[in-house]
Amino acid sequence: MTNTVTALLDQALEGRRLLDHPFYRRWEAGALHEGELQHYAEQYRYFEAHLPLFLAELAGRLPEGPAQAAVNANLRDEVAPPTHLDLFESFARFYGATNAEISPAMQTLIDEYRDVLATSDVAAIAGLLAYEAQGAAIADTKAEGLRVHYGANDSATNFWDVHGSVEADHAAWTMDALASLGGDDAAIVAAARRIADAWWNFLSERDELIAA
Repeated sequence: MTNTVTALLDQALEGRRLLDHPFYRRWEAGALHEGELQHYAEQYRYFEAHLPLFLAELAGRLPEGPAQAAVNANLRDEVAPPTHLDLFESFARFYGATNAEISPAMQTLIDEYRDVLATSDVAAIAGLLAYEAQGAAIADTKAEGLRVHYGANDSATNFWDVHGSVEADHAAWTMDALASLGGDDAAIVAAARRIADAWWNFLSERDELIAA
């Protein structure tokens, strides 16, 4: 079943692998404009604050078993001191993030996570996997770009360094959780694609703000 989930995930992520997005390519190349990291942090903070709530609600309703254990393990990593939100704040402060209002694309992203959670356990885990499967590579790339191009110190990169080391486990746990539940192939692809599209559109919003 894990091989099947991998194939379904590949289908869902077709054309939506985030490291292919122009925003992340500019990040890697040191081509972000002044203020872009600040505004990115101001918005990403909303997702980082929401993720533990998503995981806690999902874990609370899953039956005891491999899927619940996997989601709880992910949640423990998020909230164990220092929490991932605390680590993120070090990055956000370094680049001068303020308490900005949530952007339209970030609001849509949060809403999509809520919607897949409301749809079914399978949809929620498939949606979670859409980002988690890419998370380690994204985090490693971000951290390296921050060090090489944007003057980041260890405190500013710690959030991404940690995620580079734990997201592979999170992805494996989430993959196993989804495989243990089974579920309709079309439903898995649809939920993962919804989240992948929402992340892609959030990054596009970053680019559109610079182009405006």
